[in-house]
Amino acid sequence: MQGQESLYVKLARRTIEEYVLAGERDLYKRVLPDEYLPEELQKRAGAFVSIKKKGELRGCIGTIQATRPNLAEEIISNAISAASRDPRFPPISQEELAELEISVDILEEPEKVSDLSELDPLNYGVIVEKGFRRGLLLPDLEGVDTVEKQVRIALQKAGLSPFTDLREVNLYRFKVNRYK
Repeated sequence: MQGQESLYVKLARRTIEEYVLAGERDLYKRVLPDEYLPEELQKRAGAFVSIKKKGELRGCIGTIQATRPNLAEEIISNAISAASRDPRFPPISQEELAELEISVDILEEPEKVSDLSELDPLNYGVIVEKGFRRGLLLPDLEGVDTVEKQVRIALQKAGLSPFTDLREVNLYRFKVNRYK
């Protein structure tokens, strides 16, 4: 199955393996050993790296918008964080490496929405924002089949009450390209 992985997933997997086996020192050089970057890794975009083990979430970290010079570095940084810095899980161990399912979501630019009718949890992710608080939920997640549930989870991720008056928050939607 690994032979069928996209370039993005291969990069995330190699990063996680190299990080777990040899640490962060010189990781970028080990994962991207030459100066040539394929065109699809040269662009800038937000990206999420999700890790599952036996179908259960094991780590997920990402960026809404680009924070690195290119998508390769965005994926590498988020893969390290998903494997070792997701506060919900302990760091990935060497023994787990063979069992990991990895997906990479490349985010399109978020667009502000004024009404819940503009959302669709299968096709759009959602961002809720109030002051400095921000919560995001990716689209097409198992068990998230209504707009209300999607927004409620995003509110909680932002540290806001699920009963927050939606007139007090900014809502954004975004599409992703998901690679498994």
